[in-house]
Amino acid sequence: MSELTDEACRLIEQASEEERRIILAYIRERVPIHALPGLEEYGWQAVKVVGEQSYDFFLERGNSQVRIQVKLQRKEKGEPKEYAAKSRAALKCPPVTIHVVEVQKTRSGVVDGEKTRPYRFGDFDILAVSLHPSTGHWERFAFTVGSWLLPRKNDPALIEIMQPVAATPDEYWTDDLGQCIEWFLEGRTKRLYRSQWGGTGDELTN
Repeated sequence: MSELTDEACRLIEQASEEERRIILAYIRERVPIHALPGLEEYGWQAVKVVGEQSYDFFLERGNSQVRIQVKLQRKEKGEPKEYAAKSRAALKCPPVTIHVVEVQKTRSGVVDGEKTRPYRFGDFDILAVSLHPSTGHWERFAFTVGSWLLPRKNDPALIEIMQPVAATPDEYWTDDLGQCIEWFLEGRTKRLYRSQWGGTGDELTN
């Protein structure tokens, strides 16, 4: 990265949550969303996201629509956080590094008696995770289908906050957004690193 980019990132790290939301809104107005790699040639068009939404990007192709939420891989004490060993033991993770992404909204509150910070299944279709903390490159991302994320134990309608992210592509995470969109459109029923409904976790819905 350039010195200017380093300085900008440093200032964003020091900003408050409200200031970061203002910065994000500013960038959205000036950075064209259609710059997502390799999607326009496959017929996908980006639609401007207006107002507070549970996703950052909205794509359309014919009758198909895809909503993408973007998060930054979690750091702890300045280092990329690895998925806790105890939590990993409960899953069928591959023998490689598994990082963490925090999947919840930055703004907290209560509306109609419900907390607004948690994401619910159905709020977005694809989760994109920036791998900058572990790779040093802002263009590196990992993608998975939103419905494959782990649910909260006390409320399966809500998405668990800390989610495992593979350091390298596997059957759950890919570095190719186009492939992840295809996974989503196929309608596979999976959960990250565990089987579901008594099967292999890779069944296709009807």
